[in-house]
Amino acid sequence: MNKLLMVLLALQLTGCATARTLDAAKPGAPVVYAGTRLDLYALNGGCCAMDRFGAEAPSYPGLDLPGSALLDTLLLPLSLLTALGVGFQATGGL
Repeated sequence: MNKLLMVLLALQLTGCATARTLDAAKPGAPVVYAGTRLDLYALNGGCCAMDRFGAEAPSYPGLDLPGSALLDTLLLPLSLLTALGVGFQATGGL
């Protein structure tokens, strides 16, 4: 059981669609639930993920889908602000 969990974790870390779409910065690319949409696009046989999303689809989109859906949900407030065109500057430290 632990080996299976480790394999699934490794697959998630190497191909998270949400993480890939966060830094894509392609004009016109979807922002809200972008990782989940990228996984669904790949599962439905989409041919040109780079042209549409600005990022390559993960190798195993079926395994990535639950993690991407969770991360996209957590990041939903920020992605909605981005989609609405609200700019914000996040900085850390003093």
